[in-house]
Amino acid sequence: MSNSYHPFLNPNPSFDEQRWIIQIRRVLDEDNLEQEPDDVPVSIFTVPKTLMLTSPEFYVPQQLALGPYHNHRAELYEMERYKLSAAKRFQKHLPGLKFHHLVHHFIKFESRLRACYHKFLNFNGETLAWMMAVDSCFLLEFIHHLVILEEDREMSRVSSRMSHLIDITGRKSGHNAILRDTLMLENQIPLFSLKQTLDFQLGSSDEADDVLYAMLTGFCKEVLPFKMVQELPDLCQVHKCAHLLDLLYNLIVPNVGESVSEITSEAEKEEKGEKNELENGKSSSEYNYKSPLMEEIAIPSVTELSEAGVKFSVTNSGILGISFDEKTATFYLPMISLDVNTEVVLRNLVAYEACNASGPLVFARYTELMNGIIDSEEDAKVLREKGVVLNHLKSDQDVADLWNGMSKSVRLTKVPFLDKVIEDVNCYYRRRLKVRIGKFLERHVFGSWQSMTLLAAVLLLFFMSLQAFCSLFGCARIFPHRRKMN
Repeated sequence: MSNSYHPFLNPNPSFDEQRWIIQIRRVLDEDNLEQEPDDVPVSIFTVPKTLMLTSPEFYVPQQLALGPYHNHRAELYEMERYKLSAAKRFQKHLPGLKFHHLVHHFIKFESRLRACYHKFLNFNGETLAWMMAVDSCFLLEFIHHLVILEEDREMSRVSSRMSHLIDITGRKSGHNAILRDTLMLENQIPLFSLKQTLDFQLGSSDEADDVLYAMLTGFCKEVLPFKMVQELPDLCQVHKCAHLLDLLYNLIVPNVGESVSEITSEAEKEEKGEKNELENGKSSSEYNYKSPLMEEIAIPSVTELSEAGVKFSVTNSGILGISFDEKTATFYLPMISLDVNTEVVLRNLVAYEACNASGPLVFARYTELMNGIIDSEEDAKVLREKGVVLNHLKSDQDVADLWNGMSKSVRLTKVPFLDKVIEDVNCYYRRRLKVRIGKFLERHVFGSWQSMTLLAAVLLLFFMSLQAFCSLFGCARIFPHRRKMN
């Protein structure tokens, strides 16, 4: 296995032609050159610029660099000593081996590791192997202390080097900052590297699987903002997940391809028959549903829907369970828990879906829906009282600010089953009598203030003229009236 990288892709401006030719010839002449793996899809991307430019602090690691994308940022060097301490502790548990043996083990998988990254990695194979080995040790130790199982809680001890980074109660700022960094798209490392590290340490693939499975289960329960729709998939399915963010995405939007395709076919059948039923054929209403051409979905707010008689309830089926029951006027939404780490999770899941998904952007559409119905503190309060939002932030206003800050879309998308729900909610809202009256007054009375002002001016001028006329000529002589007979 060669540990050389491709120098002809190096964007170094000081270009040495002769050296370039020699290095290419050497790479092509190597008999043991491993073929690029065709079965390893790219899974670790750079965040789309449309998202990065709006709020870079949610996508760029602030304290911890994992993997190659941010490894050499000077402001993150402080964490390197903690990563090296984790590597030293890992080495103590190796059976008669040194840490460099793990590095040589990773060198064997250079091509597979490179294949995971969308961006070209300008590191040679040995550098990449050292990076993955050290980062894997740190991440495993961090996750272990983060999700200490109940039966190990008293026995497990957090090392002095990790004590200010790890806090089981989540009270320490360092804990949350590191946790947020581990959830960022550009800071992911392959789950494959964690599995190889445990294999190397424990000497048993089965035991490594059990340990990793337990750690990932605890990690997901700790950081997942939604109630887990299902238990963690079996080991075979977990091994198919590319990294931590990919695992979270697959838990939130499970089997999305099949589910969406089934709902799509039903929606398409109903769409033709329902087009002429919307507001007696009228489509100029403020809340008339349209394909997603704007950053915010055209849908009434939670407060407006509540005033129109819509009730909110929790669905236990996650995002795919979002629905609207017209008979009971109940809007079903998944319960979501919001804390100081949630926005990073949500934003990076949206970014990952935009880069990786070939079909509908289901999760992005969900965030657009929540952005559409939550406009104010009162909207957030209603959802909190109904159990849809579990608020661990400082106030309901913080909840509203979180969702309103996520209005930027990556690209236009249409998710048929969610769009159908939005359409049904809008239709119900428009059909409500008091809403109709309010809209009529707004459109034809309050909305036509210019006409009303002109009419008032004309009437005022008329009565002033009539008063002047009567004072000069006497209206009683012109408009005689009969006196009542006694």
